[in-house]
Amino acid sequence: AVIVTKGPAIETTGLMSAYFPEFLDDAFGLEFTRRARDVYYRMSTVKDARIAAAVGGVTAMHDATEGGVFGGLYEIASHSRVGMILHKDLIPLPEEVRLTCECFRIDPYVAISEGTLLATADPSAAPRVVTALEREGIPAAIVGEILSEERGMLIEEAGRTRPLEHPKTDPFWRRFEEYLNLSRERRGK
Repeated sequence: AVIVTKGPAIETTGLMSAYFPEFLDDAFGLEFTRRARDVYYRMSTVKDARIAAAVGGVTAMHDATEGGVFGGLYEIASHSRVGMILHKDLIPLPEEVRLTCECFRIDPYVAISEGTLLATADPSAAPRVVTALEREGIPAAIVGEILSEERGMLIEEAGRTRPLEHPKTDPFWRRFEEYLNLSRERRGK
């Protein structure tokens, strides 16, 4: 089973809201911007990994950094020489992440996401791992299954299936540079 904690674009949300709050303020107000900035403090997987390992049955773990959730899961599958199917609609997507990524025109699933733990676990252990994480206040979900390598790596969304591909380039960096320039222009620098 494939497990994801916290959802995608944790680092993207934390950094974009900390560096460029004025754009979120304009779009969603000061209270939303504060909530989005608080995501910054979720950028560690240490607690997530300790809990998952303590439950047992975990077969792989990876912090979703460059390339985000999809990039990290692709790396797990390719290095493990297995296939994988992900059910995109089961991946947690906090409102702060969704709206921040919309504001900055970033696909949250392929954007830098330090703080999101990606794990695979024996199907019988996966529900216990998710329960243990949630008991400690860490959102988690079973979002997919491991398949034979021959079946490939797939994403299922709204009844359609497509290949899971590595994003190659993380969109965070391009948008960070763009908004750095826009922010400077707004301040007249």
